[in-house]
Amino acid sequence: MPLKLMFITNDVDIAKIAEIATVDRIIIDMEYIGKSVRQSGMDTVQSHHSISDIYAIKHNLNKAQVVVRCNPIHNATAEYTSSKKEIEDIIKAGADMIMLPYFKTVNEVQTFISYVNYRTKVFLLFETPESVANVHKILQIPGIDEVLIGLNDLSLGYHKKFMFELLSDGTVEYLCNIFKYHNIPYGFGGIAAIGQGKIPAEKILKEHYRLGSTCTILSRSFCNSNQYVNLEQLKQYFIKGVDDIRNYENEIIKHLEYFSQNTTQIIQAVNEISKNID
Repeated sequence: MPLKLMFITNDVDIAKIAEIATVDRIIIDMEYIGKSVRQSGMDTVQSHHSISDIYAIKHNLNKAQVVVRCNPIHNATAEYTSSKKEIEDIIKAGADMIMLPYFKTVNEVQTFISYVNYRTKVFLLFETPESVANVHKILQIPGIDEVLIGLNDLSLGYHKKFMFELLSDGTVEYLCNIFKYHNIPYGFGGIAAIGQGKIPAEKILKEHYRLGSTCTILSRSFCNSNQYVNLEQLKQYFIKGVDDIRNYENEIIKHLEYFSQNTTQIIQAVNEISKNID
């Protein structure tokens, strides 16, 4: 199965282009509480999307799912409503999935799931060292549909200099194995366009398949809409970019099938020989 590709935008025209390019999910990013502080000085996207964006995107898509990243679990203050109210509004706006970011404890996840109450899909974003430490207990909670490893914040939490150190030091593989054990679909990080990225996208794609990942986010470096003079130019680039990823995935899948077939042939040969041994 090809990876489910996700793209963050609240622009209806760009969301339509992403859908035409066969992007599977559009992410509306409402997370802002605490984000500017912990990512201070980093070249990261802080979107400040809104409930109205969910309505607009949802009603202009035909196939792609709408994923909404809410804020971490919080109480109401003079500046923002409570998590319960925020999640209620997100569900009413038509989100297909809600992603909980920056949680640390079992209780936060239980609270989140109770607020969602099976009215839409639950998507957990593991991006704190505390969530990793509690991963087994968290995954035993009923009602989790999918999980994602957030490399930016998790690398900050572990005091790494570069987010892909979590691939090289085994952290991502460790978590993927746990997710696999609990039989919950999982993905990680973001991906650039083929031929682009500090670590080439081709190498990251291979890791997704090696580790059994099912989804990833198309990063800002994949397609920065501010670089294009018009929507038609953006559309052509976006479609080609996704096609390049899909074509490369097909090459990876061929190699996976080669080794899978070899394993099957070995098993058949061993069984045949065993039957003829007295």
